[in-house]
This record gives sequence, C-alpha cells and structure tokens, in this order.
Amino acid sequence: MTPLRLHNTMSGKTEEFMPLVAGQVRMYTCGPTVHDYAHIGNFRTFLFEDLLRRVLIQQGYQVTQVMNLTDVEDRIIKKAADKAITIDEFTEPYIEAFFEHLDILRIERAEHYPRATQHIFEMVSLIEVLSEKGHTYVSDGSTYFRIATFPRYGRLAHLDVSGLKAGARVDVDDYGKDDPRDFVLWKARKPGEQSWETPLGAGRPGWHIECSAMSMKYLGQSFDIHTGGVDNIFPTTRTRSRRARQRPARPSPATGCTPSSCKMPWARRCQSGSRIFRHCATSWPRAFSRAPSAMRS
Repeated sequence: MTPLRLHNTMSGKTEEFMPLVAGQVRMYTCGPTVHDYAHIGNFRTFLFEDLLRRVLIQQGYQVTQVMNLTDVEDRIIKKAADKAITIDEFTEPYIEAFFEHLDILRIERAEHYPRATQHIFEMVSLIEVLSEKGHTYVSDGSTYFRIATFPRYGRLAHLDVSGLKAGARVDVDDYGKDDPRDFVLWKARKPGEQSWETPLGAGRPGWHIECSAMSMKYLGQSFDIHTGGVDNIFPTTRTRSRRARQRPARPSPATGCTPSSCKMPWARRCQSGSRIFRHCATSWPRAFSRAPSAMRS
C-alpha cells in the first residue's frame, strides 16, 4: 500500500505519516462553536476531517478521534443572557442540529464529542500547572498567558513576534494586559454572565485553553494529528517539552480556519484580516500527497 503522506505544519514539508504508536492514530479535530447553526463553510472543514479519518481507517489504522463542542464564549454568553436562559438551554438546539446535519452528510461520528462546559475543571487544572511554571499572571481577576516566558510561541504558525511591542497599538493599562501579545486563559466574572466558582476565582475559560485541556484528557499529552487551524503549543510538563524537542513534529494538516471560527491565540488578528490569517487558511487538498481514494458510505 502506498505510504500516506501529510503536510507537516511544523516543518512546512510533506512527509510520510508515522504515528506515535504503530497501528493507532489519535486525532483532535476542532468542532463547531454552537452560538448558531453551523454553515456550509464549517461543514467543508468537517467533511475534510471525515475524509482524513476514512483514509486512515482504509490504511489499517485504529483511529481515536476527538471533536470538541465549544459551548461557552462571548457570543454564546451574550445571546443566552439576551434570551434570559442558561448557556445549556441556548446551545442545545444548535448541538442537536449539528449532529442531524452530520448524519445528513453521512459524516462518520468521532469517538468523543466533549463540551467545553463539561470540562471546566480540567481547564482550571491546566492553568494551575502553567501558573506553577511561571507562565501566567493575574490582572483584574483574569489570568493571562505571558508570551514572553515561552520563546517557542508561534512556532507552528511560523509567526514572527519580534516586531510586536507592548503598547504599540493599544493602551496596555486599558487593555488589561502586560503585553498585547498575551492572551486570556481565565476571564473574571462580569455582571450578568454565567460563571463557575473555581480556585482561580469566579469566571469562565478563554478559548485558548479549551482544546489543550480536552485533547490531553482524551488523547494524552502527545497525539498524532490536529486539524482545524494552527494550534498553539503549551509548556505544560517537562515530559511534553522534552518530546517536542527530541521527537520529530507530527504532520498536522490545516483545514481552513475561517476568521469567524479561529480559536488560536492570534484569533483577533485573524479576524482583523492581517497577514497572519494566511497561516490558518491552507486548503485541504494540500494535506494529501498520494493518499488513496476514501471509502464511500
């Protein structure tokens, strides 16, 4: 059988796919943000991930796929508050519709569909680990990730952060950050918002911690494939950092993270249309070099 070759986001090259464990593939695929019905652009991404899954299975791999459901973020909180209902009540119809549409398109189900609201304390635990290692700080009750403590930040996106200077575009005091590059891991509670009581204080998670916490819970600290954009690498444990240095980066096909769905630490710059968006807009055909045709349902 022709070896499967994928585009490696870290190296920028097309390489033969070699899983961490022979015969097994652990894959994390970014799912929908359920503030509304998923649209055709969202399902273009999910169809790609289904194609990739089918190719891997056809190649003889045992696939464990995790797709998150983002059911807490600014739009969801605002819309739920406007309707005077809970987050769960607001998101449930959109989650039900998402699975109905998966079936209509004959997209195979992933093994796990974790919801962000059901994994709050996993996120809190991960933030605590980052804090113990000196990667965070607190401002006005919110916990931020300090980019300056992690020189490898942006490596997957080949992002040059050297030209970004604190205070260059925003008033740092008004912005609530030590550095505009930093991003929020835990947002302090605001009046009228649904929140969770945690050791970090009352509040809710930021987008950027969600995928890291849930991927680690279901797939472990190292897994084979991430799709849905250029993800960030968190310095969570020495074991993971050591693997990142010694083990060749695993192929990570990008699937076309759109400005409206981008959940990366540079998401705001994606949404503003800056040049960084091109890093998470790779078209899916590039992910395959000589892959066999996928099976049809």
